[in-house]
Amino acid sequence: MKIETKTRRFSSPLYLESGRILEPYEIVYETYGRINEDKSNVVLICHALSGSHHAAGTYEGDRKPGWWDGLIGDGKAIDTRKFYVISTNVIGSCFGSTGPMSANYPSEAPYRLQFPVVTIKDMIRAQMQLLSDLGIYHLRAIVGGSMGGMQALQFAVDYPNLADDIIAMAATYATQPWTIAFNKVAVEAIRRDPRFESGNYAKDAFIEEGLDGLAIGRIAGHISYLSPDSMDDKFGRNYVSNDGLFELFGRYEVERYMEYNTTNFSKIFDPLSYLYIVKAINTFNLARGYETLYDAVLRIKARMHLISFKGDYLFFPREMEHIYKMMQRNKQSCHYTEVGSDYGHDAFLVELKRFEGLIAGILK
Repeated sequence: MKIETKTRRFSSPLYLESGRILEPYEIVYETYGRINEDKSNVVLICHALSGSHHAAGTYEGDRKPGWWDGLIGDGKAIDTRKFYVISTNVIGSCFGSTGPMSANYPSEAPYRLQFPVVTIKDMIRAQMQLLSDLGIYHLRAIVGGSMGGMQALQFAVDYPNLADDIIAMAATYATQPWTIAFNKVAVEAIRRDPRFESGNYAKDAFIEEGLDGLAIGRIAGHISYLSPDSMDDKFGRNYVSNDGLFELFGRYEVERYMEYNTTNFSKIFDPLSYLYIVKAINTFNLARGYETLYDAVLRIKARMHLISFKGDYLFFPREMEHIYKMMQRNKQSCHYTEVGSDYGHDAFLVELKRFEGLIAGILK
């Protein structure tokens, strides 16, 4: 599989939903496979909150492959022998595209809290600019899960003629209070951490030790990404063998898991980017800019494929099913599958065998 990582810089303004302008800005993206002569084999991948453009393959020296490596590659469900796959990093991220720690042109100083709030709609507008710059005006498919699924849905509504198929997984038509409440834990933990310094921390300040506020907030995130059944299966009531049961800070295995994963995460993810991307997730509403959700959904022309997961406690299956029922009433092309998984929200990242056949079938 041929992998290339590239950066595109845009000097033309990006007009944001807030009324502000982002200018100039950069988008980092990765490509897999080869584009055919008429550019009809392009599949766009949209990433979730903690993801990046690195969706598949392994960089030299890396221990872990891209976050959807099991799904994208030669002979896999998204077959790079047939398709030219583009995976972009959203604006606001800390993995290369313009975000809050990028230089606030013409100054060399970072934007920090002067960076404008961006929405899912803004993210896909920036990606549309990238596609146009690459001379790509039609896509074979758009695929994404969680926040990536939000982007896929927004593409379907705002650019109805762009793609043949839209595959949105583990997403929603509008972020609900339950999810916003989970996100609030992370937001407040970051803001109240003294080392956050109201966003005025030094660049790369947390590479060695991480930021406690982000690590604590990420624990709440991890709880929402899993499910009670998956935690029972993974950890049970097992206690860390070298911790005393009657030590005050002795830990169960589930506690050690949370500590390890969230501390490491806080060393690689910028806290300001986390705040901005969580804001984009919280403000997601497919109906915004249209009279009603019905009017927004009625614009969709692509073949829609909605996939939810039974054990998802972040975006409940009924939220995706709501879109399906609306499209069904409108006699629009839409297929809905609730995957019987007890893993939780993160099933779209880890239980690929449960749905990779669905995606391969759609792309045939």
